[in-house]
Amino acid sequence: MKRIAILISGGGSNMVALVRSMTGDHPGRPVLVLSNDPEAGGLKKAAEMGIATAAIDHRPFRGDRAAFEAALLEPLLAAGPDIICLAGFMRILTPAFIARFEGRMLNIHPSLLPKYPGLHTHQRALDAGDTEAGCTTHEVTQDLDAGPILGQARVPILPGDTADTLAARVLVQEHILYPATLRRFAAGDRSPIFLP
Repeated sequence: MKRIAILISGGGSNMVALVRSMTGDHPGRPVLVLSNDPEAGGLKKAAEMGIATAAIDHRPFRGDRAAFEAALLEPLLAAGPDIICLAGFMRILTPAFIARFEGRMLNIHPSLLPKYPGLHTHQRALDAGDTEAGCTTHEVTQDLDAGPILGQARVPILPGDTADTLAARVLVQEHILYPATLRRFAAGDRSPIFLP
Protein backbone atom coordinates (compact mmCIF):
# COMPACT_ATOMS: atom_id res chain seq x y z
CA MET A 1 0.00 0.00 0.00
CA LYS A 2 1.49 3.35 -1.06
CA ARG A 3 1.57 6.13 1.51
CA ILE A 4 0.27 9.42 0.05
CA ALA A 5 1.03 12.92 1.38
CA ILE A 6 -0.97 15.84 -0.04
CA LEU A 7 0.26 19.44 0.02
CA ILE A 8 -2.31 22.24 -0.07
CA SER A 9 -2.53 26.01 0.37
CA GLY A 10 -6.28 26.66 0.43
CA GLY A 11 -9.66 24.99 0.62
CA GLY A 12 -8.38 21.63 -0.53
CA SER A 13 -11.12 20.55 -2.93
CA ASN A 14 -8.68 18.44 -4.97
CA MET A 15 -7.28 16.99 -1.74
CA VAL A 16 -10.82 15.95 -0.70
CA ALA A 17 -11.36 14.29 -4.10
CA LEU A 18 -8.06 12.40 -3.73
CA VAL A 19 -8.78 11.29 -0.15
CA ARG A 20 -12.30 10.12 -1.01
CA SER A 21 -10.93 8.03 -3.87
CA MET A 22 -8.44 6.14 -1.68
CA THR A 23 -10.72 3.40 -0.42
CA GLY A 24 -11.34 -0.26 -1.20
CA ASP A 25 -8.86 -1.70 -3.68
CA HIS A 26 -7.10 1.64 -4.28
CA PRO A 27 -3.31 1.07 -4.05
CA GLY A 28 -2.77 4.19 -1.93
CA ARG A 29 -3.82 5.62 1.42
CA PRO A 30 -3.53 9.22 2.68
CA VAL A 31 -1.08 9.64 5.57
CA LEU A 32 -0.68 13.45 5.78
CA VAL A 33 -2.19 16.70 4.56
CA LEU A 34 0.40 19.47 4.84
CA SER A 35 -0.08 23.19 4.22
CA ASN A 36 2.03 26.33 4.05
CA ASP A 37 -0.92 28.24 5.60
CA PRO A 38 -2.11 27.29 9.12
CA GLU A 39 -5.52 28.83 8.24
CA ALA A 40 -6.00 26.77 5.05
CA GLY A 41 -9.56 25.47 4.99
CA GLY A 42 -8.42 22.12 3.68
CA LEU A 43 -6.67 21.30 6.98
CA LYS A 44 -9.98 21.22 8.85
CA LYS A 45 -11.55 19.08 6.11
CA ALA A 46 -8.64 16.62 6.28
CA ALA A 47 -8.82 16.40 10.06
CA GLU A 48 -12.56 15.74 9.85
CA MET A 49 -11.78 12.85 7.47
CA GLY A 50 -9.32 11.42 9.99
CA ILE A 51 -6.13 12.38 8.15
CA ALA A 52 -3.08 13.64 10.04
CA THR A 53 -2.41 17.31 9.30
CA ALA A 54 0.47 19.73 9.70
CA ALA A 55 1.12 23.34 8.75
CA ILE A 56 4.36 25.25 8.26
CA ASP A 57 3.58 28.94 7.83
CA HIS A 58 5.78 30.18 4.99
CA ARG A 59 5.55 33.85 6.04
CA PRO A 60 8.21 33.86 8.78
CA PHE A 61 10.64 32.38 6.23
CA ARG A 62 10.24 35.21 3.71
CA GLY A 63 13.38 35.34 1.57
CA ASP A 64 14.73 32.01 2.86
CA ARG A 65 13.09 29.25 0.84
CA ALA A 66 15.67 26.67 1.96
CA ALA A 67 14.78 27.22 5.62
CA PHE A 68 11.06 26.98 4.83
CA GLU A 69 11.58 23.72 2.98
CA ALA A 70 13.72 22.32 5.79
CA ALA A 71 10.82 22.99 8.17
CA LEU A 72 8.35 21.51 5.65
CA LEU A 73 10.43 18.34 5.40
CA GLU A 74 10.13 17.54 9.11
CA PRO A 75 6.45 16.48 9.16
CA LEU A 76 6.70 15.23 5.59
CA LEU A 77 9.58 12.83 6.22
CA ALA A 78 8.03 11.75 9.53
CA ALA A 79 4.95 10.60 7.57
CA GLY A 80 7.13 8.49 5.26
CA PRO A 81 5.23 9.11 2.02
CA ASP A 82 5.82 7.04 -1.11
CA ILE A 83 4.04 9.64 -3.27
CA ILE A 84 3.48 13.37 -2.79
CA CYS A 85 0.51 15.08 -4.44
CA LEU A 86 0.56 18.84 -4.84
CA ALA A 87 -3.08 19.92 -4.75
CA GLY A 88 -3.28 23.70 -4.97
CA PHE A 89 0.06 24.12 -3.18
CA MET A 90 0.96 27.70 -4.07
CA ARG A 91 4.67 27.76 -3.24
CA ILE A 92 7.36 27.14 -5.83
CA LEU A 93 9.65 24.38 -4.58
CA THR A 94 13.43 24.48 -5.00
CA PRO A 95 15.30 22.06 -7.28
CA ALA A 96 16.86 20.44 -4.20
CA PHE A 97 13.44 19.70 -2.66
CA ILE A 98 12.07 18.37 -5.94
CA ALA A 99 15.15 16.19 -6.53
CA ARG A 100 14.61 14.50 -3.16
CA PHE A 101 11.21 13.23 -4.34
CA GLU A 102 11.92 12.92 -8.05
CA GLY A 103 9.61 10.47 -9.77
CA ARG A 104 7.28 10.43 -6.76
CA MET A 105 5.67 13.89 -6.87
CA LEU A 106 2.50 14.73 -8.81
CA ASN A 107 0.72 17.98 -9.55
CA ILE A 108 -2.46 19.10 -11.23
CA HIS A 109 -2.47 22.26 -13.33
CA PRO A 110 -5.56 24.07 -14.67
CA SER A 111 -4.58 24.22 -18.34
CA LEU A 112 -3.82 21.87 -21.20
CA LEU A 113 -0.06 21.86 -20.77
CA PRO A 114 2.26 22.78 -22.36
CA LYS A 115 -0.13 25.72 -22.86
CA TYR A 116 -0.24 28.29 -20.06
CA PRO A 117 2.15 27.16 -17.33
CA GLY A 118 2.10 29.33 -14.22
CA LEU A 119 -0.80 31.51 -13.12
CA HIS A 120 -3.98 33.05 -14.63
CA THR A 121 -4.45 30.08 -16.95
CA HIS A 122 -8.18 30.53 -17.59
CA GLN A 123 -7.91 34.22 -18.48
CA ARG A 124 -4.97 33.48 -20.74
CA ALA A 125 -7.00 30.80 -22.60
CA LEU A 126 -9.88 33.26 -23.04
CA ASP A 127 -7.58 36.07 -24.17
CA ALA A 128 -6.03 33.76 -26.77
CA GLY A 129 -9.45 32.93 -28.23
CA ASP A 130 -9.08 29.22 -27.48
CA THR A 131 -12.10 26.97 -28.04
CA GLU A 132 -11.19 24.58 -25.24
CA ALA A 133 -9.41 24.56 -21.92
CA GLY A 134 -8.87 21.86 -19.35
CA CYS A 135 -6.46 20.46 -16.80
CA THR A 136 -3.31 18.38 -16.76
CA THR A 137 -1.77 16.02 -14.23
CA HIS A 138 1.99 15.69 -14.44
CA GLU A 139 5.09 14.60 -12.61
CA VAL A 140 6.83 17.47 -10.86
CA THR A 141 10.27 18.30 -12.21
CA GLN A 142 12.60 21.23 -11.67
CA ASP A 143 11.02 23.04 -14.63
CA LEU A 144 7.72 24.67 -13.61
CA ASP A 145 4.66 22.78 -14.94
CA ALA A 146 6.86 20.95 -17.46
CA GLY A 147 7.17 17.39 -16.13
CA PRO A 148 5.93 14.29 -17.98
CA ILE A 149 2.17 14.48 -18.57
CA LEU A 150 0.16 11.80 -16.75
CA GLY A 151 -3.33 12.87 -17.78
CA GLN A 152 -5.51 15.55 -19.35
CA ALA A 153 -9.20 16.43 -19.36
CA ARG A 154 -10.69 18.87 -21.87
CA VAL A 155 -13.44 21.42 -21.27
CA PRO A 156 -15.08 23.44 -24.06
CA ILE A 157 -14.91 27.21 -23.76
CA LEU A 158 -18.45 28.53 -24.10
CA PRO A 159 -19.63 31.89 -25.46
CA GLY A 160 -19.79 34.35 -22.57
CA ASP A 161 -17.37 32.39 -20.40
CA THR A 162 -15.40 34.35 -17.82
CA ALA A 163 -12.26 33.14 -16.09
CA ASP A 164 -14.44 32.23 -13.09
CA THR A 165 -17.09 30.26 -14.99
CA LEU A 166 -14.40 28.42 -16.93
CA ALA A 167 -12.42 27.70 -13.76
CA ALA A 168 -15.52 26.20 -12.12
CA ARG A 169 -16.08 23.79 -15.02
CA VAL A 170 -12.40 22.85 -15.20
CA LEU A 171 -12.40 22.15 -11.44
CA VAL A 172 -15.14 19.52 -11.89
CA GLN A 173 -12.81 17.71 -14.30
CA GLU A 174 -9.82 18.13 -11.95
CA HIS A 175 -11.75 16.22 -9.30
CA ILE A 176 -12.16 13.31 -11.76
CA LEU A 177 -8.74 13.39 -13.43
CA TYR A 178 -6.48 13.70 -10.37
CA PRO A 179 -7.90 10.69 -8.49
CA ALA A 180 -7.79 8.59 -11.68
CA THR A 181 -4.17 9.61 -12.26
CA LEU A 182 -3.14 8.87 -8.67
CA ARG A 183 -4.77 5.42 -8.73
CA ARG A 184 -2.88 4.50 -11.90
CA PHE A 185 0.41 6.04 -10.72
CA ALA A 186 0.25 4.35 -7.31
CA ALA A 187 -0.23 1.02 -9.09
CA GLY A 188 3.02 1.65 -10.99
CA ASP A 189 1.44 2.68 -14.30
CA ARG A 190 2.72 5.99 -15.70
CA SER A 191 0.86 5.81 -19.01
CA PRO A 192 -1.24 8.97 -19.45
CA ILE A 193 -5.01 9.15 -19.09
CA PHE A 194 -6.95 11.34 -21.53
CA LEU A 195 -10.53 12.11 -20.53
CA PRO A 196 -12.90 13.41 -23.23
